[in-house]
Amino acid sequence: MKRPDMLPPAIHDILAREQLPPHYALICEQYWLPVAARIAEAQVAAGHPLVVGICGPQGSGKSTLCLCLEVLLRETHGLAVATLALDDLYLPRAARLEIAREAHPLFATRGVPGTHDVGLGIEVMERLLSGNGMVARPAFDKSCDDRRPAAEWPRLAAPVEVVLFEGWCVGLSAQPAGALDLPVNALEREEDAGGRWRRAVNLRLETDYAELFAGIGLLLFLRVPGLDPGLEEVRRWRRLQEAKLAARTGSGMTADALDRFVDHYQRLTVHAIDSMPARADILVDIGPDHRPFSLQFRT
Repeated sequence: MKRPDMLPPAIHDILAREQLPPHYALICEQYWLPVAARIAEAQVAAGHPLVVGICGPQGSGKSTLCLCLEVLLRETHGLAVATLALDDLYLPRAARLEIAREAHPLFATRGVPGTHDVGLGIEVMERLLSGNGMVARPAFDKSCDDRRPAAEWPRLAAPVEVVLFEGWCVGLSAQPAGALDLPVNALEREEDAGGRWRRAVNLRLETDYAELFAGIGLLLFLRVPGLDPGLEEVRRWRRLQEAKLAARTGSGMTADALDRFVDHYQRLTVHAIDSMPARADILVDIGPDHRPFSLQFRT
């Protein structure tokens, strides 16, 4: 077992593969090592496999955090660990278009509750936690906005002791009914004037998504203090993500398309910023330079 103040070599492999700046190693030492230790402690205290919900705005660094936590939990604490991303549970494009025809046109765009395969997520989670053998984890291809064929899904060994379940609204509660009355942006004013879409989204968050999130035993929130309600910082981060996707796949959203895309997320992102800090077991403050600068554990 590694000394807790040392980074496993695999962390440096991640830094190189993901083209992260050199200072990210220090972030791992100062922030992610203590977070991994808290997760390991909670898993031992629970006495059974633990689901760690990891929530934060788009572009806040959830995926990179999970890559690092997987290595730290496995190599420093000897735990079997797997990551499940909410993004990989998106419904296939054809299914979303069908929901858009039947429920509301805004459901054609992936992202909000109502555009994921919740039943599949619950099934995969159960297999990872209590199965025996290889489990196929869903995979979504954002470059073509569709689910990858099942034959291409990665396979993970089960059972695991920790599941890192990450996503922009993972663990989020539904909004009070009165909070849905007024639109938050032009998208809602012009394309959901009566509030039918946002009420349908909220209902899903209150029902089947609540069931998906019910197994979370430890909740981590990446907070961006001072983030304006228009999510300008999130939009900047998403542009960086889209540029990386375009460099890798040759396709990506235009600036206007990206702004419209983020508009779908704005309401619940602001709701998360307002409500999650009081509920999170682990709260990490992230600056505009993507660097954490505060770490709090709730006792």
